[in-house]
Amino acid sequence: MFYNRDLSWLGFNLRVLQEAGDTSVPLFERIKFLSIFSSNLDEFFRVRYPLVVALSQLEGKIKAKATSDITDDISEKIQAEINSQVEFFGSILMNEIIPELKNNRINFYYGEDPRPEHIAEIKEIFLSKVLSFIQPIFLEGENIKRFTPENNRLYFIVTLKGIEEGSVKQAVINIPSDKLPRFFTLSSIEDIEYVIFIDDIIRNNLIYIFPGLEIKSIYSVKFNRDAELHLDDEFSGDLLAKIEKQLKKRDFGPPSRFLYERGMPKNLQLFLAAIFEVKFQDMFAGGRYHHLSDLSSFPSFNKDLHYEKLVPLPFSKTNDSGDIFNVIKKEDILLHIPYQSYNPVLSFFNQAAIDPDVMEIYITLYRVASESHIVNALISAAKNGKKVTVFIELKARFDEANNIKWSKVMKAAGVKIIYSLPGIKVHSKIALVIKKKSGKQDAFAILSTGNFNEITAQFYTDHVLMTADPEIYKELLQLFQFLEKKSADPDKSLKFKKLIVSQFNFNGVVEQLIKDEIKKAKKGLPALIRLKVNNLEEDNFIEQLYKASRAGVKIELIVRSICCLIPGMSGVSDTIFIKRLVDRYLEHTRIMIFGTEDAKVYMGSSDLMKRNLYHRIEVCVEIRDENCKKQLIDYFDMQWRDTNKAVEFNSTMDQLKNKDGEAIPVNAQKSIYNYLQIQS
Repeated sequence: MFYNRDLSWLGFNLRVLQEAGDTSVPLFERIKFLSIFSSNLDEFFRVRYPLVVALSQLEGKIKAKATSDITDDISEKIQAEINSQVEFFGSILMNEIIPELKNNRINFYYGEDPRPEHIAEIKEIFLSKVLSFIQPIFLEGENIKRFTPENNRLYFIVTLKGIEEGSVKQAVINIPSDKLPRFFTLSSIEDIEYVIFIDDIIRNNLIYIFPGLEIKSIYSVKFNRDAELHLDDEFSGDLLAKIEKQLKKRDFGPPSRFLYERGMPKNLQLFLAAIFEVKFQDMFAGGRYHHLSDLSSFPSFNKDLHYEKLVPLPFSKTNDSGDIFNVIKKEDILLHIPYQSYNPVLSFFNQAAIDPDVMEIYITLYRVASESHIVNALISAAKNGKKVTVFIELKARFDEANNIKWSKVMKAAGVKIIYSLPGIKVHSKIALVIKKKSGKQDAFAILSTGNFNEITAQFYTDHVLMTADPEIYKELLQLFQFLEKKSADPDKSLKFKKLIVSQFNFNGVVEQLIKDEIKKAKKGLPALIRLKVNNLEEDNFIEQLYKASRAGVKIELIVRSICCLIPGMSGVSDTIFIKRLVDRYLEHTRIMIFGTEDAKVYMGSSDLMKRNLYHRIEVCVEIRDENCKKQLIDYFDMQWRDTNKAVEFNSTMDQLKNKDGEAIPVNAQKSIYNYLQIQS
């Protein structure tokens, strides 16, 4: 009844890898997909795999639904799937990408000896640029206690001939790819460009690190370490100080994967496992090169081998007006990012910062750009005498340090900073600006499916609603006031009608919407549920959708990543159809559409996961404006009709290409861009 969440996530990462293997994708975009796959897998080992291992080692079988059930059998399936995908990755890189680079006059030294013409140049790079960052350590005596490999850092394990007959010494050498580029370009020869790993620059010059010693073998290794921050369930003391303390430990947390170069002798593996306290089942054989998320920085030599650039479409009404608040006051604005420009969002905060009538600004921040224009606007607003309240989530995984940095800068500028409780994340993407003039008050709100982050807005698909609806203003204000209290328990006196908020009314409202469609189906009326989410994992909602399917409701789901609902099961989910879409932009939008004629349409920040519904503050909003409703319904329908990048799940959760016999495949992301181009 429920598909395993980890196998489902690995299926998503396989789809990412399939884009790297798609010859219709431009070459450097294929390399980027290899990088994304590798980065995703690293995060899986840092965040999820430790739990997989821990649960698989519990005595007996865990008697729970498969969404949380991880047995020895599942653990083996996960490892087998990872090994299969890694093999596929290597095949794509070696048999497709590297030959295609050569076809485009780029020679990527990948496990091959450099040309004689490059030997002196490689030596010069090593001696002048690399050697100062090298820190060789012999793995013996007190050195073993002093040295702990860091997370995601690259190392060589070098075996050297000892002084005594038959003896050997082991040394570890850091590969300083965190301080220097992973790839160096060498002199071109006969109009061919050459690229080499920093790894191989070091390999080729080990004699300068160990002069006079005989090198018997060299193997590359990498560690992934558990990334969870271990905070108290209840708030006590300074949350910021707690997280800062935990962040310092993160790169030295318990090892969750030890990746070693295939061919390493078993006795050396056991030696390393012992001194670095790695369980043998956490050791994985890999290729010559690790941490290939670095392929994102592979030099492109200005060659035209990328996607054709889609210039973000301007939102003419805000551009023509010059006063974004006047435009919002007249009508709701719905932006579709990144197809449309993110500038109206930036203008919203920039204009609020200097508008003399703006009295108060409220905003929730989850993932902030490293050089955020929005945060700088908030700082300017505070310095201009406005009351600025920022709810910043310090526990946004892997963005903690950046969020801490900005929270300190804003606090120093006079911004009121509020952190959430250790056990609750404020994941909603909402903002409120309150203006007062001549005794009259106006309020303007933003509700988004994505973060207030102008960098990710360039390649994440999201929707942004900007509205002056007074009811939405009142409900957002009471939510902000609740968040200021920092209470772990929802205030039952709060009533939301326009908004659906996790831990308040989200579950009840969505369950009722599903029940309404069930009633229609039982009366023989058209009944339809359309959902687009990143993840679908929460047991109750899966049960509700199964119930709707049994009643005859047609259900169309677009799920980017984790999907624990199984479609096409006889008598259970016959009328449920699920698609996954992976293309040039990362699908991040969340839309819920209930009904056919006069459908109810919602958008917001929440996925249908336990963590979203029970451990986060999420906000979704009903779209009442008819034009905005139509846009979201059309948006969903265009994605549903994709025959180019969409895959459809069958009842065994295989991903099947969606083909309808058309000569020219329909690409949803291009269709949406063209649609919005006409709209503008």
